[in-house]
Amino acid sequence: MSAEQRQQQGKTGAHIVAAALKRHGVEVIFGQSIPAALFLVTPQYGIRQVGYRAENAGSYMADAYARLSHKVGVVTAQNGPAATLLVAGLAECFKASIPVVAIVQDVHRKMVDKNAFQELDHLELFKGVAKWTRRVSEIDRLDDYVDVAFTAAASGRAGPAVLVIPIDLFNEEAEQQPVRRHSSSLGHFPLDRSVAAPDAVAEAAKLLASARAPLVIAGGGVHLSDASAALAQLQESASLPVATTAMGKGSVDETHPLSVGIVGYFMGERGRTRHLRELVTDADVILMIGNRTNQNGTDSWSLYPQNARYIHLDIDGQEVGRNYDALRLVGDARLTLEALSSALQQQDLSQRHQQRAGLSQRIATGHERWQAEINSTLNLDASPLRPERLMRDLDSILTPETIVVADASYSSIWVANFLTARAAGCRFVTPRGLAGLGWGFPYALGAKVARPEAPVFALVGDGGFAHVWSELETARRMGINVVLVVLNNQILGYEKHAEKALFGGYSDACDFHAVDHAAVARACGCNGVRIDKAADFLPALNAAFSADVTTVIDVITDERAYPPVTMFDDKDGLNY
Repeated sequence: MSAEQRQQQGKTGAHIVAAALKRHGVEVIFGQSIPAALFLVTPQYGIRQVGYRAENAGSYMADAYARLSHKVGVVTAQNGPAATLLVAGLAECFKASIPVVAIVQDVHRKMVDKNAFQELDHLELFKGVAKWTRRVSEIDRLDDYVDVAFTAAASGRAGPAVLVIPIDLFNEEAEQQPVRRHSSSLGHFPLDRSVAAPDAVAEAAKLLASARAPLVIAGGGVHLSDASAALAQLQESASLPVATTAMGKGSVDETHPLSVGIVGYFMGERGRTRHLRELVTDADVILMIGNRTNQNGTDSWSLYPQNARYIHLDIDGQEVGRNYDALRLVGDARLTLEALSSALQQQDLSQRHQQRAGLSQRIATGHERWQAEINSTLNLDASPLRPERLMRDLDSILTPETIVVADASYSSIWVANFLTARAAGCRFVTPRGLAGLGWGFPYALGAKVARPEAPVFALVGDGGFAHVWSELETARRMGINVVLVVLNNQILGYEKHAEKALFGGYSDACDFHAVDHAAVARACGCNGVRIDKAADFLPALNAAFSADVTTVIDVITDERAYPPVTMFDDKDGLNY
């Protein structure tokens, strides 16, 4: 019996895998042509294939899809070089706690350790970037391994899982029908929710109620737990000021009078929260939620006060107290915040409410000083364009439904500082787990697949966009329509400015030859617009959001423009 006949009978390994994916709610797989046997049968199970051009971009798409859909993302690749390209994407997922299942086709079982074509030890390859990695060798274990892969990805601290399946297993005929599984879908996250210990919650409530100057710093774990509503309730009912990390942006409404903005190393000259730094440094009780207390978020561990009392809420007990000794709240953010809000209502909150008006005014004044600084020190009508002008124009039309994604480096910082989350739960998706370049455009595509009804905007630099130009063809072919703005300053901005700030000079690789990204977009069948005057940007942006194809807006920007990174303050080397 041929492989095609076996597939038609629905008894092959490919059918078993497809049925298992369907059982876990998978509707989309980001995959190229391999595993071919799997993709030949997935349409029978209502699963859509989004065909990327390069595996690294496919893993980025699956990452953003998971973040926006709260479903486990699925990406596939062939053994060998294709599999190696998944490593960068899975590493970001691993650090940022994003559940993705990677299905990697391996060589025929009879060819293992014989130097088969593109044979590689995939278990070793993925060891450092995945929560769980296994190679299945028997067809009657396929269902078991798919289930465990999804469980590993979505349970506890979420992250990537890798399932390696030999090519012949996809075509092998099952000798018996798989046992019918009655378990509920494992394809959503958080898969299991647990609440922190009641006595610890009660102690946290007492600390926050009696604090002289409390502060909440919310990280990306708020979004992963879908805990924005619970955090908003805590902020309002207990009159607590809330700041966020970059990945936590949007976890609270930034127009709320008690919303501080992003704190960390983004608080340099012309930074949104530059004049509110003392809200962090003078705090005596700090509640950290889903916050890794990493280098950038803490301004190299110089921002958070050493003498404050910390309360750390995280699903991963190993993160709690990693860098700051803390009262441990180990559990799901949403359930634990709900419990904490209830516990706070049993406390005397008079001090919190009495301080509210003065605190709100202090935050408002800090933001007003920031706006005045922008208006008095920059020519927002200049050419080449200032990124601050682009962000101002975008912010004027941004809605709570708009999904904003950004590449790493400067793009993430422009978005973090100059756009406003106008509702709790707004999504600003940035690759801050490892902060690698090239994620922005694929993120936008994955986000649009997850939320096809939402407008999706992506901000990238010309350096990062060069990693993934090829996915313009993917956007056109798959009918994925997003708005992409390229900050075209013909330099590798962060690197050049950091070198000038630290060493007074810069290496040759920081400068690029001119590229017309709008022309590249048009060559791929997308819209392409080139902007070199500030007044032309907003009309182009409005037109792009109304278009029925992906639009690239290539903006000629000032290479001397740098965002508010604290290490750049007062550096003479940047005055050139």
